[in-house]
Amino acid sequence: MNRRPGLSARLKLTISYAGFLLLAGALLLAVVWVFLLRYVPDRISIMAPIYVPDRTDLLYVFLPAAAVALAFLLVFGLMGGWVLAGRMLAPLTRIADAARMAANGSLSHRIRLPGSDDEFRELADVFDAMLEQLEFHVSRHQRFAANASHELRTPLAISRTLLDVARNAPPRNQVELIERLSSVNTRAIDLTEALLLLSRSDRGSFNREPVDLSLIAEEAAETLLPLAEKRQIALEVTGGKAWSAGSAALLLRMVTNLVQNAIVHNLPSRGIVTVHTESRRDASVLRVENTGHRIPLELVPTLTEPFQRGTQRARIDDHAGVGLGLAIVHSIVQAHDGTLDLTPRPTGGLLVTIRLPSTAQASSGWGLYGFRCNS
Repeated sequence: MNRRPGLSARLKLTISYAGFLLLAGALLLAVVWVFLLRYVPDRISIMAPIYVPDRTDLLYVFLPAAAVALAFLLVFGLMGGWVLAGRMLAPLTRIADAARMAANGSLSHRIRLPGSDDEFRELADVFDAMLEQLEFHVSRHQRFAANASHELRTPLAISRTLLDVARNAPPRNQVELIERLSSVNTRAIDLTEALLLLSRSDRGSFNREPVDLSLIAEEAAETLLPLAEKRQIALEVTGGKAWSAGSAALLLRMVTNLVQNAIVHNLPSRGIVTVHTESRRDASVLRVENTGHRIPLELVPTLTEPFQRGTQRARIDDHAGVGLGLAIVHSIVQAHDGTLDLTPRPTGGLLVTIRLPSTAQASSGWGLYGFRCNS
């Protein structure tokens, strides 16, 4: 992009200040001329005992003095304007320096502009808030990319090892190797799909439509019922309709992840998972509660971090997951402008509460756009 050379803002302000002073001085001199000097006669013809100057005499004295005064105002305006413009534009210089450092990759610098609350202070505070958010998201994405690379490298390395072994393995062992390779590839595919889903929910690039969380909960419970029966877990869905606006596919994945985690991270047998939906005045609420081992309070904040699998909780090996379950849930909730609360139960297990903005719907179940929301 070509940039045309031009005057700096400081020089423009300086010229403006000086020009204003010069104009004000010229107007003052014009006022003196209009209202004073023009009434003085050109020549004094009346003889007087004292000397009476005429207009020519006054102009001879007044014009040089006026020229000196205007020159002084011009110089004073330039010097004073340069100093005042520099002081006024100093905050912009600090903001520009911070922006330049951010462009070079340093996002930790903050302006923290002192002084009273004015337009420059507001601009600096907004810029600091933007840098803080930008640093948080960049750090989060860098950490996520590093963890994703590590997680993807493991199944790929295992696959390469199994292929190397299969080249020299006897035919009777190749079936077992193929099964192990298929399992590793399935895990890699699941991880890749989870990463894509997490990226999609982070961007918020989806169409919003009316969704009944109670139908979503029933569909997720029906899908995971065989897993619950295998684990001897009692799975129950309670509550009523809870309408919200969002992506039905993403919300189904959100509830499915929650219910699957509640089943997997539970007691070895005879555990309980309860899914409850309700509609409140300002929000639609989904609660997923399960029994299980006690969860330390210090572990709770890490549960929504990517690739944090909660190693202190009970699980079964064939459903260990990829460490993105609650991270995806958290991302989907944020994309739908909701809140996610994780509360350890005193007797063991976890209570997950999700609040999403509610949407008024007719009791018949017809959406805002004229279609019926079926599970």
